[in-house]
Amino acid sequence: MFYAPNGYTDNVRPRAYLQSRDFPVDPTLEPGSAADSSAALLTPPPPATAKPSATPKDSSGKKDAKAKKETAKAAPPPEQEEEYEDLSAGFRIRRWLRSSAAMFVSAAVHLVMVIGLSFLVVDKKIVQELHEVIAQALEEPEQKEMQVIELEKQLTEVAQQTSQVFSSSPIVGEVGASGPQGMVAAPTMDKGLYEQVANADVNIEGIYIDTPSSRQLIVEAPDGMIGDARAVVDSYQEALDQLTQEILWMLDKGKVLVIWNFDQSESMKNDQKEIRERIEHVYKELGLLKRGQDDSLETAITSYGEKWMNHTRRPSHDMAEIRNAIAEVPNDPTGKEMMCSAIGQSITVFQPYCRQTDRQMALIVLTDESGDRVDNDTQLERAIAVAKAARCKLYVLGREAVFGYPFAHVRWIQPVTGHEHWIPIDRGPETAFAEQLQTDGFHRRYDAHPSGFGPYECSRLGRETSGIFFMLPSLETDLVRGEKRKYALEAMRRYLPDLRARLEVKQEIDESLLRTMLEKVVYDLNPYHPEIAKIIEMRVRFSPDYPSFKQQAIIEQAKAIIYIEYLARVEKTIAKMEKYRREEASPRWQANYDLMYAQVIAYQARMYEYGAYLEEFIRNPRTVPLTIAANPKTKAPELHLAAWDITTRQKTITGDKIKHHVDRATSMFNAVMETHAGTPWAARAEYELKRGYGVELIEIYHGPPPVIPPGTPIPPVPKL
Repeated sequence: MFYAPNGYTDNVRPRAYLQSRDFPVDPTLEPGSAADSSAALLTPPPPATAKPSATPKDSSGKKDAKAKKETAKAAPPPEQEEEYEDLSAGFRIRRWLRSSAAMFVSAAVHLVMVIGLSFLVVDKKIVQELHEVIAQALEEPEQKEMQVIELEKQLTEVAQQTSQVFSSSPIVGEVGASGPQGMVAAPTMDKGLYEQVANADVNIEGIYIDTPSSRQLIVEAPDGMIGDARAVVDSYQEALDQLTQEILWMLDKGKVLVIWNFDQSESMKNDQKEIRERIEHVYKELGLLKRGQDDSLETAITSYGEKWMNHTRRPSHDMAEIRNAIAEVPNDPTGKEMMCSAIGQSITVFQPYCRQTDRQMALIVLTDESGDRVDNDTQLERAIAVAKAARCKLYVLGREAVFGYPFAHVRWIQPVTGHEHWIPIDRGPETAFAEQLQTDGFHRRYDAHPSGFGPYECSRLGRETSGIFFMLPSLETDLVRGEKRKYALEAMRRYLPDLRARLEVKQEIDESLLRTMLEKVVYDLNPYHPEIAKIIEMRVRFSPDYPSFKQQAIIEQAKAIIYIEYLARVEKTIAKMEKYRREEASPRWQANYDLMYAQVIAYQARMYEYGAYLEEFIRNPRTVPLTIAANPKTKAPELHLAAWDITTRQKTITGDKIKHHVDRATSMFNAVMETHAGTPWAARAEYELKRGYGVELIEIYHGPPPVIPPGTPIPPVPKL
């Protein structure tokens, strides 16, 4: 068997195989020869030639040969040639018929198609209309006479050339695309023409422009668009007014479920009361309450602390039920706010109901904090993914983040003992990672310096889900060292925080030598790290007892020496990065570098003053009375010396020893205020200058402790 190239078996044997089996093969039929071609098959064979005989010649033979020769001349020619010609013509005909079979088949198929098409008839009306269209197209246009326009005789030809270039700027004299400023004078108005137009009685009315309303334009915005990460409002009322409009736009598309998610912390009690009083106004405004009666708008009330709670058995549009549900929001004593987990759980629980009733979903979060740190790190991106999958917009009503710092502090007075406590709350930072020093040079920060933006988690939730973060700038009365400051939007536009996912932000930081170095400085000076705090957390309150004071002061002086040495090394490292600061494209990171550089130098001067002042106080302690009268007119009890506290001042005692640091730091802070004017960096530099570089000890007096009856319960310090 011979296996063909296509893989199938064929009963075809090659030439060599046939020769090996002793089949007769004509050796003259070689490829390419005349015997192997079709021409050889159609050419008649050549005539045969006689061969000489070997028989001896005799007389009789000659006679026979002569007789045969005469007979051959008299006989007619043979018919062999005619028979061959007949066979050759038939062969040609058969070959032509075989090669023309495809042509006959194609002709037959086309003939059938032509006969079939002949049965299709075109409507006479269509033919007539077609003829009319062609006729109209062939009509020649009417020739109109050319109008002759004569120019006014007052116009004169300008022969002088000018080199002025007209600016394309819409404002006369502004720099445009075509020329520099001031090359074109302002146009003059023809007063006569102006008076004619002013006195003319022209009335234009009835103009109609078919464009959609602003509401329709906003409603038709595509899903998945970026939300507003910074909507500054002055009060809850203003924020609720905007929420009302947002809900109304959603109602234009279909039914809506609004989920309210309340923070259960103690600090939110007053806010919950205000929302409960104003929520009915939200539903009444613009007819929402009326529309809610037909089930187009329904509401669910949830809350969160350490755990998530649902206060409505099923969504409702009954205002009384909604108000009662808000009143049931408890106070969570743990102080934990699992905000991101609560958002994900709220959407997951109510998503099946929205699918069954064909409703859109909106979730409103009310909080004054940024949420639990661990929960934010692990659940933020999951909450965003769940919201996007459910097409749920998130609206967060929160407070402004502390500038580059995760905490603010709330003042709380112990009702029994009267002691004052500063309770930390999560409120920042505005970025994915802390970008500012967490120390003020003596200890951890206790300020509430405003950042101009919301906490990173709250802002990202609103931005990524096409929602809004409403930033309430109103200053709480119990906020420690709170500062009400508004920054100009235009000035802050270049310093927007990066609200991408933390992994993306971290990757970009690691790719930059400057940002990596600044991040390392921040975390190396982290006062919340126990080992680091042993060095950089300086004592600012000392015992009124001199022996105890001296012992405490000596310990702090030793820590100050180590602290100054580290700050000096940090200064050298930052100075080497000046080249990368010039190459840094982000104004925000440029400002971080400028401010941190100045602070590191200023903190060295203050720490040197700190150690020198303690040494001077040990040698020459200041004398103060141990008791003083609180108020002689009211006969209040006497006040007793309770402690010595360190505070900053402008005056210094070390003179030229820190003058170089003071001058450099002052110059750098002023440069920050000028380069980054109108920003938190400029405000922070101003604050550092006001603090001064010197320190002093001031006496602290307290009244006698209150008399507490035995068995009186003393409430613990709450966790806000």
